Amino acid sequence: MSQAKGSWMRMAGLAGGLASVLAFSSGAAAQAAPPQTASPPAENAAPTADNAVMLTVFLKHDQSRPLSELNAQLQRQGYYKAFPPEGVEVVSWYVMMGVGQVVTLRLPASRLREVNRILENTAWGSYRTEFYPTYDYKAIGIAAHDKAQ
Repeated sequence: MSQAKGSWMRMAGLAGGLASVLAFSSGAAAQAAPPQTASPPAENAAPTADNAVMLTVFLKHDQSRPLSELNAQLQRQGYYKAFPPEGVEVVSWYVMMGVGQVVTLRLPASRLREVNRILENTAWGSYRTEFYPTYDYKAIGIAAHDKAQ
């Protein structure tokens, strides 16, 4: 886990000013509500070019239990109802055989805590979670490839 945490911190550093927002912690202090500001409530925010972040979430199955038990637990905990929250764009959602699921979301930075808390409250127990800030590199990569031809 320390290797994943080190990778997480390096990736968060690449995200510039978001490093402090993206440094997830399981401590109670990290879950305290952020101070109120003049910005609109998180539930009203929409991702825009100047406030959107992408977040890739690894949902790793607890392979010590059968899938039927995992799905029943997710149902009891309200996972299917709560995730993804309304207004958060699902960029991709794949099953990675033998691992679990990989979900990439696009959301306003102000809703990052909300997404984290939903997963903590509804997915933990069935999944171990890892979070990675991501960005769309496709157009840049293809342009660099085309230029090199």
